[in-house]
Amino acid sequence: MKPRKLYSLALSRALSRALTSSTTPSQCAFPLKTVTVANFEPSLEELRHHVRSSDFVAIDLEMTGVTSSPWRESFEFDRSDVRYLKIRDSASRFAVVQFGVCPFRWDSSNQSFVAYPYNFYVFPRQELAGFGPCNEFLCQTTSINFLAKYQFDFNAFIHEGISYLSREQEKEAIRSLNSMHDSECSNISKLNDVRDLPSINMADILFTERMKNKFSEWRDGLLQEQSQPNQIQGTRKDSKQRFDVIFFKKHPALKLDGFTSRQLKLVQLVIKKHFKDLSYIKVNNAGSSSQQIVVYTDSEEELNLLLKEVNEENHRAKKMKIQAAVGFRHVIDLLSSEQKLIVGHNCFLDIAHVYNKFIGHLPGTPEEFVASVNKCFPHIVDTKLLMNTDNMLQVRMKKSRNSLGSAFSMFCPQIAAGSKSTELVSPSHVKIDVEVDDSRLSSWNPGGKHEAGYDAFMTGCIFAQLCCDLGVDFKLHESLKLATNEKLQKYINHLYLSWMHGDIIDLSTGDKVANSSPSYSPKRRYPNILFENIVIIWGFPSNVKSSDVRECISKVFGLTSVVSVYQLDATAVFVQFSKTEQVSDFLSLKENLERSNGPISVLHPLAKLLDGGNTCAANYDTYKEICGSPLSQDLFADQANAVTMTPKSKLIEFKVALRSEEHENPSLQDNVNDVAVNFVEKIKPNSIDQLRNVQSTGQASPFEIEDSRVAEANL
Repeated sequence: MKPRKLYSLALSRALSRALTSSTTPSQCAFPLKTVTVANFEPSLEELRHHVRSSDFVAIDLEMTGVTSSPWRESFEFDRSDVRYLKIRDSASRFAVVQFGVCPFRWDSSNQSFVAYPYNFYVFPRQELAGFGPCNEFLCQTTSINFLAKYQFDFNAFIHEGISYLSREQEKEAIRSLNSMHDSECSNISKLNDVRDLPSINMADILFTERMKNKFSEWRDGLLQEQSQPNQIQGTRKDSKQRFDVIFFKKHPALKLDGFTSRQLKLVQLVIKKHFKDLSYIKVNNAGSSSQQIVVYTDSEEELNLLLKEVNEENHRAKKMKIQAAVGFRHVIDLLSSEQKLIVGHNCFLDIAHVYNKFIGHLPGTPEEFVASVNKCFPHIVDTKLLMNTDNMLQVRMKKSRNSLGSAFSMFCPQIAAGSKSTELVSPSHVKIDVEVDDSRLSSWNPGGKHEAGYDAFMTGCIFAQLCCDLGVDFKLHESLKLATNEKLQKYINHLYLSWMHGDIIDLSTGDKVANSSPSYSPKRRYPNILFENIVIIWGFPSNVKSSDVRECISKVFGLTSVVSVYQLDATAVFVQFSKTEQVSDFLSLKENLERSNGPISVLHPLAKLLDGGNTCAANYDTYKEICGSPLSQDLFADQANAVTMTPKSKLIEFKVALRSEEHENPSLQDNVNDVAVNFVEKIKPNSIDQLRNVQSTGQASPFEIEDSRVAEANL
């Protein structure tokens, strides 16, 4: 869940939590069910039972950050597909530190819901050695500070967090394992082949000679049927090397302990070169350890049978390791397989994290994403959207904030207060009991705000109350099939792609959905955005303001040519033209001015914008490509230059298209040049200084300059 502001009772709860954090929780406030590596297996089985018997499951996530760069925030000038690309970037770069899961079951005997909150610590630990690169993630200082402020246990996250593999990673690991296994089975006789070490020093030579003598002594004893001790000592009294005499699958063998990886390679070389009846075998156990064994066989046929058997066992052991590495994803598989209604609060980013961490790489388009998500989770509802798209609920909320804490206090005051006081209870309030480890209470508040498990609990409580307010009768058995309840159908699978800008996407179809509530009107400073009329400009001098950009362009294309200017950061702006053709005219003019070294480029009003030779411009599709790039730079200009591969112009593809258009329509080139020449002809020699004075004084445009950034409200 994104950082959310506290509601009115925060101070008293924080004080209560601080006073009780070092003592055993009282019977009226037992703690959350916290799950780490140590208790994951039994907790998973317990959760499996609760999910299967539940009517819906609420979830919430805590993350290490939200935006990797300031320009990756959600802007009003972002098209829906660009908003998705920014969410994809966030979900791909930041880690999930806690995952809250809270099944809710209707208890008809008590006429109440029973909630089972779980708070999972998760950590992207690499459990499979040698499989893929090490995992990495970004941390945003504001998010980390937020977690620390609410006593997040970073040690539990790192040392006890549950690791995981996505479905895609598991599939690739099994594919790689099977490929290796098939290769080994087809070349069973070469299973023990070892390459010569690149360099052998004197210590290696002495070591190999000692190993040769040790193995010769042991093998000769076997052949002479002499009794052997249970252990052969190492090369020196202080040596950690040990040879344990064992029987491995009815064959006499030596188990090697205390050897370095280089020494084991030298042992393999010694065995290969000097002993035809001895073989070096590595045996993988189901756990993390493995055994190195030197085994004696009477014949090559016997050796091949043994190697084949060991190879099969190693394959099974590695497969078990992969299954064990799946880890927390078992929880996601459970939620997916049970097809329960998933409830979140402003949860599009949460769902993107779930997909990226536990399913696979996020698709490139929102249409592909929603289609894939819908297959895994066919029923999702967003409480924030539900509150803001129903007229009755909006009237009840009036001007209240939409944060999770505020909504919880408003719709569930008796639970938020953590009290059985009848003053806060009304017949319309849904009763919710909480059960943790067989302890059950009808009034529960552990004070763990901004823990994922507790936030999931709050989300579920809000949803239960909203259902009641919408007329869902939980006493009727059919009403508990919430995913198909007719009173909820217009909210199911509708999520905010952008809450601030009112973008709603239907996970069932991939279509954008209009907010039908007449009382809903998102704040828009730019109500008439036409993306085909937009140019993105970056790399200009940092002292050039958005008002300067408007003034420069207006002097060339006319006072009404620029509808709005929107500043991304210090050296990047959106410019919306009044006409679509002005986009290509502007880009063509800039291209021609940069090619020319004559007086036009010096005297032209765009000179201030192009000063320094690093100013670039492109159409909106290029902006989309820049946002979709896996590269990440703090400044938009640096990001754009890295993606477009050139610091002085638009994409090469645009240049080719433009020149092709000029070739097909020669008048286009003439028209662009005419614009520049006509402007210069209108300037008398003594008016050049006047032009410079206007530029230096930064005279205001007659139009309002709108250059503020509108960021996504992650409440």
